[in-house]
Amino acid sequence: MFAAVVALSALFFGVVRVLASRAGPGAGAPIALDVPAGATARDLGALLADAGAVRSGTLASLYLGIFGAPRKVVPGPHLLDDGWSLARVREALEREPGRARARIVIPEGLHQFAVAERLEAGRVCAREAFLGAATSPLLLESLDVPGAPGASPESAEGFLFPATYELPVDSRPEEVLRRLVEESGARWARLAKAHPEGLARLERDLGWGRREVVALASMVEKETGAGEERPMVASVFLNRLTDPTFTPKLLQSDPTTGYGCVRARERAPSCAKYEGRVTGEMNRDRFNTYSTYVREGLPPGPIANPGDAAIAAVLSPATTSFLYFVAKGGGRHHFSTTYEEHLRAVRGEAAPSP
Repeated sequence: MFAAVVALSALFFGVVRVLASRAGPGAGAPIALDVPAGATARDLGALLADAGAVRSGTLASLYLGIFGAPRKVVPGPHLLDDGWSLARVREALEREPGRARARIVIPEGLHQFAVAERLEAGRVCAREAFLGAATSPLLLESLDVPGAPGASPESAEGFLFPATYELPVDSRPEEVLRRLVEESGARWARLAKAHPEGLARLERDLGWGRREVVALASMVEKETGAGEERPMVASVFLNRLTDPTFTPKLLQSDPTTGYGCVRARERAPSCAKYEGRVTGEMNRDRFNTYSTYVREGLPPGPIANPGDAAIAAVLSPATTSFLYFVAKGGGRHHFSTTYEEHLRAVRGEAAPSP
């Protein structure tokens, strides 16, 4: 009799384990859910079933109660996938160190919203949960993200360093943010050490620190993809800010306007029409606080996450007298010193013979 009970129990456990190894009910859609503290196996089974993460809430309850440990489930936000097996769901809920990892590529020039979307696509953490962490003043202060003078940092924009990361799936958003921001800090330390004179000059002439350097670097990153042009683009913006004859100090960069429409579309009426292309109406919209066509100096903060080369270009810009540039095709720009020369370049006219 005892042997029969043991055999039946083994069979039962084996069936539960096999069923838990089957793929989930969906085709691979993300599922963001919040796990309450102290949830029992039955609570978790119902929560997962309601979210569409498992085929059967009853099976999930049995499996988590038998092979898992509800007390090891980490409360708070989680990002799962409706195609994951129940076994993989358990690994995520318990945040096992050996759970699957995702390779996340963050190229130069992405803003924080696009970074958050990549993290969700890789099932690292949910978009909204990451953005919540990226706008937490206390967390950002603990990570030494600089804010405006006399103010707490508003977001991690500009300090999510573009690189390739191997990150565990369903990670705590705060941990992911810390990884990206710490990489940014390490890169900044190396760049500041490599360009001490440039940093000292910006501090002396413009009162800039890391935040302002990164803000301009983000503009340089968005204005050109040609590596050799970055120091020249940086020189144009810096010349506009430091040349006493250039007034008002308008940097006139379309990407800043575009970012304003992405960050706070509801604030600027013209942004209702924004679909990735900046128009003159958007540039002239005074309700867009990021428009450098109507507001002098730098935008309120970085507009993207720049890489090493863009930051280095600001710390060590080309020595030029250029005050203008315009696209000339092929990803390149024509640089001009005078407004008249700039207008000819805009019209595609050749420079007059000497």
